[in-house]
Amino acid sequence: MTSWKMVRIIAGCLILLSLALGVAESPLYVSHHYLYFTAFIGLNLLQSGLTDWCLMENILRKLGVPATR
Repeated sequence: MTSWKMVRIIAGCLILLSLALGVAESPLYVSHHYLYFTAFIGLNLLQSGLTDWCLMENILRKLGVPATR
């Protein structure tokens, strides 16, 4: 699996987790402050799409995950 696929999987899982912890109707609700984490991930995905640089991808490459390009 390439690093960019793993970035998308990790981002998707973290978004779903933070929504489950931050939405009051969720059975896993902890605090609405988890929605800030959702926004943070979204902003990082936007920045990555605009600049073609992603910190998570760099971390995964250092851990030995093959690059996409």
